[in-house]
Amino acid sequence: MAQITLSQLEAHLWEAANILRGPVDASDFKTYIFPLLFFKRISDVYDEELTATVDEYGVDFPESHRFQVPYGSHWNEIRKLTKNVGQALQAAMHNIEKANAALLHNIFGDAQWSNKDRLSDATLIDLIEHFSHLNLSNSAVEPDVLGQAYEYLIKKFADASNKKAGEFYTPRSIVTLMMGILDPIPGETVYDPACGTGGMLLEAINHVQAKGERVEMLFGRLFGQEKNLTTSSIARINLFLHGIEDFHIVRGDTLRQPAFYNDDELQQFDVVIANPPFSLEQWGVDVWESDRFKRNFAGLPSNKNGDFAWVQHMITSMKSDRGRMAVVLPHGVLFRMGIEGKIRQQILEMDLLEAVIGLGANLFYGTGLAACILVFRAQKMPDRREKVLMIDASRLYLRGRNQNTLEPDHVEHIRAWYQAFEDVEGHAKVATLEEIADNDWNLNIPRYVEPIIEEETISVEQALDNLRQSLETAYEAEDHLTQLLRDAGLME
Repeated sequence: MAQITLSQLEAHLWEAANILRGPVDASDFKTYIFPLLFFKRISDVYDEELTATVDEYGVDFPESHRFQVPYGSHWNEIRKLTKNVGQALQAAMHNIEKANAALLHNIFGDAQWSNKDRLSDATLIDLIEHFSHLNLSNSAVEPDVLGQAYEYLIKKFADASNKKAGEFYTPRSIVTLMMGILDPIPGETVYDPACGTGGMLLEAINHVQAKGERVEMLFGRLFGQEKNLTTSSIARINLFLHGIEDFHIVRGDTLRQPAFYNDDELQQFDVVIANPPFSLEQWGVDVWESDRFKRNFAGLPSNKNGDFAWVQHMITSMKSDRGRMAVVLPHGVLFRMGIEGKIRQQILEMDLLEAVIGLGANLFYGTGLAACILVFRAQKMPDRREKVLMIDASRLYLRGRNQNTLEPDHVEHIRAWYQAFEDVEGHAKVATLEEIADNDWNLNIPRYVEPIIEEETISVEQALDNLRQSLETAYEAEDHLTQLLRDAGLME
C-alpha cells in the first residue's frame, strides 16, 4: 500500500476545512475537523487490526484493538447515511468515548453536530466523503506524519483566527526556545498548567528525540491541564496522533482546581512550562485567599490580573532539587508596582529567577504587544546565585504582514546568550540582586541592557542625492494635487 506523503495529507486536511467555510466561522474549524480526523483514524486502524487478527487467528478478539469501535459506530456506518447525519455522527462519537472511557472520555469535544442551521446534511456528507478518500491506517500513514499534519492544521487554524488563536497556540519557535533552555532529559516529568493544544508537551518529546535519546522514557511523564473543553480534547488527540498513548491531560481550571496533587500538596515536576492567558481577570482570588496548596507564598495578586498567580502556581509545582520552569508573560510583570511589585521582590529574594528574556513585538497570536520569558531554577549553579541574566531580544524577529516570527537563527542566538550567562554589549547583562534592589526590584530590561545605537554615515554626494529625490517626490505630489483640483473645477 502506497503511503500518504506529508504534503498530500496537509493539502487534503486543509481542503476539508474549506468545505466548512461559510456556515462555520474560521475560529471554529478546529471544533469540527479534529474530531472527524480522529474518528476516521480510529476506524481505519480498527479495520487494519481486525484484518491482521482474522488473517492470523481466523477470528477477531477485542484485545487485539487499541480502541474499541462499538457496532454501528464505525466511520463506514455513518458514511452510508443521507439524513440526520450529524445526530448519528454525534451518537457514534459518544459510543466510542463510552467504550474507551479510561482513555477517550470527552475526547471528541462538544461540537453541535446535530445543529442543521450550522451544519446541513449536505455539508456533512461532503465533509465525510472528503475524509473517506483518505486511508488513515498505520500502514498508510505513520504516526509521525499524521502528527505533523495535525500540527500544520493547528497552525493554519491559528492563522485563520488570529485574535482567538492565542488561547490555544504558541508559535513553535518560541516553544523550541523555551524547551531548549529547560532541556528535559529521559525519565523526567514535564508539566504545562495551561497546555492549550499540547504543543509544549510535544516539544519535550521532539527535544529528547533530536538529541538521539530515548523518547519512550517520557511516556507517562507528560502532564497538562487546560480549561477549555475543545482545546483540551485537541491536545489529547494531538498526542495520540503522534503515537504517544501514555500521558495525563485533564480538563479544568488550574488556578481554582489544580488537577495534580497529593492531599494538600501540589504534585511537583522536573520541568514546568507554560504560556498562560495574559493578565487574566477574575482568575480565582477567592480560592487563593485560603489556598490549601499555599500557592500565595509571595503574596495574593489582585483579582484584576492573574499573571503572578500563574508564576506562583508554577513555582510551587517545581521540584525543589532539579526543578526548572519557563513562562511567557506580558512585560508588565517586570515593572508594575503595588502588590505585584511586592510579590516580584519576594520571589527575587528567594533567588529562583535565573533569566529574563525580552522578545520582539507581534510574535504571539491575539496581541501585538511584546512579551517576555521568565526562567526559574530551584537550585541555581553556584556562579549564577544572586544574579539574573537580562536578555534583550526585542530586535530579533522577521517582520511579517500580519505577524512577526522568531526564526531559528534568532532562537540560537538567544539560547547561546542564556548558556553563556555573561554580558553581551547591547544584548545581555548579568545583574546582581543588589543592583536589582537598587532599582526598586524593577526588572524592566532597558534599565540593565543599553541598546547599541548604530550611527549611519553618508557622503555629501549621497545626502544631496537623497535631498534631490525627496524634492522630486514632493514636486510630483504637488503637480498631481494641482491636476486633481483643476479636474474638479476648484482651480483654474
